[in-house]
Amino acid sequence: MFVDQVSVYVKAGDGGNGLVAYRREKYVPMGGPAGGDGGNGGDVVFKVDEGLNTLMDFRYNRHFKAKRGENGMSKNQHGKNAAPLVVSVPPGTTVIDEDTEQVIADLTIHGQEAVIAKGGRGGRGNSRFATPRNPAPDFAENGEPGEERNIKVELKLIADVGLVGFPSVGKSTLLSVVSAAKPKIADYHFTTLAPNLGVVDTGDQRSFVLADLPGLIEGAHEGIGLGHQFLRHVERTRVIIHVIDMAGTEGRDPFDDYLKINKELEQYDEKLLTRPQVIAANKMDMPGADENLEQFKAKLEEDIRVFPISALTKEGLRDILYVVADLLEQIPKTAPQLEETEEKVVYRYQKEEKGFEVSRDDDGAFVLSGPRIEKLFKMTDFNREEAIRRFARQMRSMGVDDELRKRGAEDGDTIRILQFEFEFVD
Repeated sequence: MFVDQVSVYVKAGDGGNGLVAYRREKYVPMGGPAGGDGGNGGDVVFKVDEGLNTLMDFRYNRHFKAKRGENGMSKNQHGKNAAPLVVSVPPGTTVIDEDTEQVIADLTIHGQEAVIAKGGRGGRGNSRFATPRNPAPDFAENGEPGEERNIKVELKLIADVGLVGFPSVGKSTLLSVVSAAKPKIADYHFTTLAPNLGVVDTGDQRSFVLADLPGLIEGAHEGIGLGHQFLRHVERTRVIIHVIDMAGTEGRDPFDDYLKINKELEQYDEKLLTRPQVIAANKMDMPGADENLEQFKAKLEEDIRVFPISALTKEGLRDILYVVADLLEQIPKTAPQLEETEEKVVYRYQKEEKGFEVSRDDDGAFVLSGPRIEKLFKMTDFNREEAIRRFARQMRSMGVDDELRKRGAEDGDTIRILQFEFEFVD
């Protein structure tokens, strides 16, 4: 089964907690703090493996969670950093954040890696907070939570040549006779429900990857029929073989088919029409095909080569395969739009979010929310008095107290952060 789109949950590892500890050697009076930092949590990394050609592994495992960092240890020993969780994906994988619709990574080359979710920083031990004013701090940080996100993983096949055309024009049959691929073939619409790949050997020490893509129909660019499932894969082919039923066995006009398919390609992405296109006039062994071919050529104004072939009798296949191989030699292996961003770092301006937001619950409690204040809260060890006082100072410096007073908070009011409640003290 071919799987080319799936939703996945990823969670990077949390950082390890810092430790509160002191030196207690016999001959070291007033040894001072010696709590080590926690280790960093593991990243979730996607890595391209050219041996894969489908997202089948994601079908049975939709959750990927990296390990957390080790906690800090005494004698200022740093906790061990967690190893990244490496997930293998096929070439042509695009990773999109489901919440923001932003493309996180576009993975095309074998061995290419991308960090999808970053692990949390390890919490600092108490020795890191020692100051002349407080030489023996009695608190440490908890580890920073790792990133978690819901992502959409899409596969766009990276084939050298793509076969396009209406259903039942002979694309699967053509693939089966020029390569070792064994696609399902029958005389009804939409036999091909998923792309099939085959390696074509032209016989003169040249070869290329040919993709038989699901049949197009009118309205495909709007998602009708197999719509975007098909068009997603044609994006990355370097040459397009447009297969046309020249015998008109379905009762359609071959030239009309040609115009409709090109219109669908153009409406999905105008750049597709700039790809070299070769026309395979198929089913030339059928009655009426020769007359239709003459009329087709007469209507064809563009300078596009037309090759009369019969996938059934294998007539004319050698000529079209040689021409396609020649075209591929003139086109860069990697599509130009991928080359432009492959070695560049893209910097996106991200507006700095406000540290917190204040709202009211139905029961009258004030609710504090926001990534920054929630992160500080999770990194605070509430079992230690000094850590609680530090968190209160951090909130005050962010302006939380002033904002609560503006909203009408009074002594004794309930303040809620996540699932925890505090009492407001003015």
